[in-house]
Amino acid sequence: MSIRFSSTRPLLVLRGLVADRERPPLARLSAISDPERFVWAVLPHAARTFATSIVVLPEPEARAAAVAYLYCRMLDTYEDLHPDREARLEALRSFSARFDGDALETPPPVPGTLAAGDRDRLHLLLVARCGLVDTVYRALPGSVRASIRRLVASMAAGMAWSAETFARQGGILTDADQLAAYCHNVIGHPAVFTLELLEHQDPDAQARRDAFDVGEMIQLANVTRDIERDLERGVAYHPLLGPHLGGGADSAARVEAVRAVRRLLTHRALRRAPAYSRLYARSGATQRPSVRLAAALMLLFTDLHYRRSLERVGEVPWPGPGTKLGVVAAALPALVSARRAGTMITRVERAFLAAAARGDAPA
Repeated sequence: MSIRFSSTRPLLVLRGLVADRERPPLARLSAISDPERFVWAVLPHAARTFATSIVVLPEPEARAAAVAYLYCRMLDTYEDLHPDREARLEALRSFSARFDGDALETPPPVPGTLAAGDRDRLHLLLVARCGLVDTVYRALPGSVRASIRRLVASMAAGMAWSAETFARQGGILTDADQLAAYCHNVIGHPAVFTLELLEHQDPDAQARRDAFDVGEMIQLANVTRDIERDLERGVAYHPLLGPHLGGGADSAARVEAVRAVRRLLTHRALRRAPAYSRLYARSGATQRPSVRLAAALMLLFTDLHYRRSLERVGEVPWPGPGTKLGVVAAALPALVSARRAGTMITRVERAFLAAAARGDAPA
């Protein structure tokens, strides 16, 4: 590959912090012909805060995680932007099946009719340029490629379930079990993959349960951030939101329903915090500075979101860094001290659980 990852890592971190997800540089990304350069250039725009946690990992794990994430983002694009239900399900199956052999056939295209802005067009561009990501994938060790194949297959099946469930139920998830299954499909399987990547072995049953809980905690950050946007596109992750699907003015009833669901789901997510501590303790992160840093960044970015989410529903959050740059600064001690990393993770877990305990409604 033509790019030197180690020499560009600080630049990649900076790009992740300043990337404008609403206005990605589509023309520049379209012009990149080098596969690995494309992977690292598109990652900050496709991965939001995940990008920073990925690029600080040790180089082999960072490259594998970047490729895996981009494939997952492609699956998300089929689910989010393919306008035809049956064709969407077939595209998910076809994308997964392309990994069954060595050919890696061109993935099915995604029509651009539902693209609402440049962020959606960035995701369409990623699918169209999948061949560049495939080139980096082929250079990964065989065991890592096998892990990515399992991840893609699990996510594709899970997303097909989610698409069929939303369609059958008029765009609404009707109970907590369905919400958990949806979160497991979107982030839980990648969490299992990450643990497998770091441990170099298949996680046991308890680790898988913890990985799914961590995936739920992280995916609910996406859900609680985008409730209003999802309602506009006809998707609701709680039955209280059913009457407010689609466009229209923010009536008092709609505003109150959104606030109530945001609060419920935020408290639900905060209760999953102990799973993060358990995974951190078993992942070998304490002995690997860059993995400690990645873990600290992921948790502190999640912490930043949920403090903001509590403010949005009228609750007083605990203190913490208020910007992405502040998050990076707060995470840096994890790079030099396992003790300080552990203290930070314990502090955030306690803050999450204390806030959840103040909630007056079960998740």
